[in-house]
Amino acid sequence: MKTIDETRLRDIVGERNIKTDPSDLYVYGSDSSVHHAMPWAIVKPETTSQVQEIMRYANEEIIPVIARGGGSGMCGQAVPIQGGIILDMKGMNKILEINLEDVYCRVEPGVVDDDLNLALKQYGVFYPATPASSRIATIGGEIANNASGVRSVKYGATRDAVLGMKLVLPNGDLVTLGSHTRVEASGYQLHKLIVGSEGTLGIVVEATLSFVPIPEFRCMGVANFDALKDAGEAIGSIMASGAIPSMLELVDDVAIKAVNKTMDLGLKEVAAALIFEADGMVKEAVDYEIDKIKKICEKHNGTDIHASYDPKERAKIFMGRKKLFPALSKYDDNLASTSLADDMAVPYSKMAELAGKVHEIADENNIVMTAYGHCGSGCMHTKILMDTKRKDQWDSAKKAITQVYDYVRSVNGTTSAEHGIGISKAESFKIEKSDSLSLLAGIKKAFDPNNILNPGKLAQAPENWVTATNLRYSVNS
Repeated sequence: MKTIDETRLRDIVGERNIKTDPSDLYVYGSDSSVHHAMPWAIVKPETTSQVQEIMRYANEEIIPVIARGGGSGMCGQAVPIQGGIILDMKGMNKILEINLEDVYCRVEPGVVDDDLNLALKQYGVFYPATPASSRIATIGGEIANNASGVRSVKYGATRDAVLGMKLVLPNGDLVTLGSHTRVEASGYQLHKLIVGSEGTLGIVVEATLSFVPIPEFRCMGVANFDALKDAGEAIGSIMASGAIPSMLELVDDVAIKAVNKTMDLGLKEVAAALIFEADGMVKEAVDYEIDKIKKICEKHNGTDIHASYDPKERAKIFMGRKKLFPALSKYDDNLASTSLADDMAVPYSKMAELAGKVHEIADENNIVMTAYGHCGSGCMHTKILMDTKRKDQWDSAKKAITQVYDYVRSVNGTTSAEHGIGISKAESFKIEKSDSLSLLAGIKKAFDPNNILNPGKLAQAPENWVTATNLRYSVNS
C-alpha cells in the first residue's frame, strides 16, 4: 500500500469530501457482486477540475483510481482489487441541459437514472436505457457498463443513447468525444469505445444523451407456459416474426415462486411465463403488435394469455419483474442469491435451449439456478442460489458457471449482455476474446500508460474469481 497524500487531496476537494476511516473504506470495498477489497481512500469530487487534479496526482504517484457510481454493479467493477482511491462520482449530479429542439440532454455522471427520467417526464420524453436498478444506478455507471434494461429490445442499450461525452484522461487532460448530433461519420467513434470500458480508459464527467417521446399507449401482457422449452421457442418466433415489442421478458418457475413468496402477487406457478409489452402513439398499432404476440404464444402452447392497458394492472405485472432480483433472496431462507453468471446473450434460436441448459447444469451441480431476463434482446439472466457458508457450494458454482459459458460460446453467444465483466466473468471473457486480447491491451496502454484506472479488470482480471478477492461471505472450509 502506498502512502496517500491526504493533505493534497483535501486541498483539491475539501475536508468533507475525503474519507480514510476504516469503516468507510470497508463499505466502499464492495458493490453488488460477491467481491470485496479495501481501498486506501474515498474521494468525492464535485467539479470536473477537481477530477482533473485528482488524476494528475494519482498519475504522478502511480496510484490506482476506481470511479464509482451507485455501487449497483454485479461483477465487481467498482471493487478496488489493487487498492487505491475510490472516486465517488455521486456528487457530480447536475442535469446541465434538456434540449427539446435538438433532442438531447447533458448530464453529469452522478445523476441517478430515475431522477433524470423524472426531469424529462414533464416534457413528455424519457431516457429508455434504464436498468432495473434505476432508483440508485447513475448515468456514469451505466455508461461504464453499457447498461440496458427491459425496454432495450425496442430502444437499445446505453451505447445507443450516448451521443458524446467529456472525459478526463489518466493524466488529467480533458477531452470532448462524440458530438451533439445523432450521426457522426468521421474518425474513430471514441465515445462509443468508452461505453462498456468499465472505467479502465477515462473518467466520464459529462454525457450527452438522446431521449425519445413517452408513448401515448402502452399495453402489457402475460403468457403462461407449462414447458420452459415452449416459452423459449416463443421468444425466437416473436422476434423472427417482425413484431416490435417494447418489452419481452422470460421468468421461470424459480423466479415466479420467489416473487410470489416475497410480494404475494398471486402469479400462476407454471414452468415459465413471458411478460410482453407494446407501445406507441396510435392505439391501433399497439393492438396490432399485442395481437401478433398473443397468437405466437398460443401457437407455442401458451395459456391464460391476457394483456391490459390499465396502468394499475401494468404496474402490478411490471413490479414483479422489476423486483425479481431482490425477491430471489427469499426463494429459500437457507440459500443466498449470488450474481455470478448472470447476463449472457445467445442468438434467439438458442434461447429455449439455454434456459433448459441452465436448469440442467444446476441439477448436475446440486445448486439452484434461475433463468429469466430481457430475452427479446437475447439476454438471459441467471442467479445462483446456494448455501454460501459451504465451500463445496462455491466449488459447484464455479463448475456450473464454466459449463454455462462453455455452452454460450458454443452457440456463438457472448459472456455479458449488460452487466459487464468486472472480476466475476474474466475467465470466460478472456476465452471469448482470446484473438483480440493484445488489441485490447494496446488500447488500454494508449489511454492509460501507467495502468492506474481500475487496474485488474476486464482482460487484466484474475481468471479464478473465487480467489481473486475476499468474498463477501463467511465460508466454512
